[in-house]
Amino acid sequence: MENLIETFGDGGVLFGLGGLVGIVFGAVAYQSRFCLRAATVEVAEGRWGERLGVWLVAFCAAVFAVQFAIAAGWLNVIDARQLANVGSISGAIIGGLMFGIGMILARGCASRLLVLSATGNLRAIVTGLVLTVVAQASLTGVLAPARLALSTLWAVPGGASRDLLSIIGLTAPVAAAIAGVFLTVSLLFAVRKGVPLSWGISAVIVGLAVAAGWVGTYQVSQASFEVVSITSVTFTGPSTDTLMALVNAPVIPLGFGVGLVPGVFLGAAIASILTSGFHIERFGNDTPTERYLIGAILMGFGSMLAGGCAVGAGMSGGAIFSLTAWVAVLCMWLGAMATHAALRTTSGSVAQTT
Repeated sequence: MENLIETFGDGGVLFGLGGLVGIVFGAVAYQSRFCLRAATVEVAEGRWGERLGVWLVAFCAAVFAVQFAIAAGWLNVIDARQLANVGSISGAIIGGLMFGIGMILARGCASRLLVLSATGNLRAIVTGLVLTVVAQASLTGVLAPARLALSTLWAVPGGASRDLLSIIGLTAPVAAAIAGVFLTVSLLFAVRKGVPLSWGISAVIVGLAVAAGWVGTYQVSQASFEVVSITSVTFTGPSTDTLMALVNAPVIPLGFGVGLVPGVFLGAAIASILTSGFHIERFGNDTPTERYLIGAILMGFGSMLAGGCAVGAGMSGGAIFSLTAWVAVLCMWLGAMATHAALRTTSGSVAQTT
């Protein structure tokens, strides 16, 4: 690692790591049909099926791999922003609910929109761009005061108060063992629900990609003489960084997130082309533009308020047992299921009236 840093610099190594993790994540997320929205729709409709199985396998694999790495001494997440910095329970609740509502309206979370964009889905490209712009406005722009006001309603200090394992009194080895049991159960559930073998294997690799991000950035931080933030797979923040760099900077500053976003796009594009899944999709009468745009706005603001998207908070933050991440992903589930149920009821009422 020291030789790589000496040759390419911290930014170059992180950019390459992000690109590799992104390519793998993009390819297997496409192959496995990994999507939180699809899983919430199944649960809301009372059918616990393939998409729920895929999400559970990916989530449990991420938790198991990350906690195993911590127990083995390959990773220490004490300085991760999801644990070390001041967090917001109110932000996790409100932002999580907003994000869940938004991903139902837009038919995909931030990661799914990026994957779909690489397959020729023009709706996903437009929605993803709006999401990214709103996220940037929520971080440093006109929406930042509203985000700060909501996030300070119920703050939680960093450290042990934000570490769910410390709160419940579990160690990393115990957490890894429990996650291993849940991973086994989720795999059996997926098999029982008829999840294809290729989907199941890809879902496991989705979780391993999250662990690779944590371990890789940690190893760089340990070998570098500079301060390097440890992080993993997340999309809203890196997408805004990438977009703003392309718009404002003649030279893009290299880092993990800047490598991750194009890596995911490339990995998904290659996978879709190899499996003949690439095709152009546009807005139509059954896919109203305004619904997607409202969803994008809610997800852009909600993700910045919640501290991450469905993958950044739900998978990467959840895998290190950040309290606010678990609250956020729970609220994403609740917001998504309630919205889907409400839309089904509305559609049914309209159908009966007409």
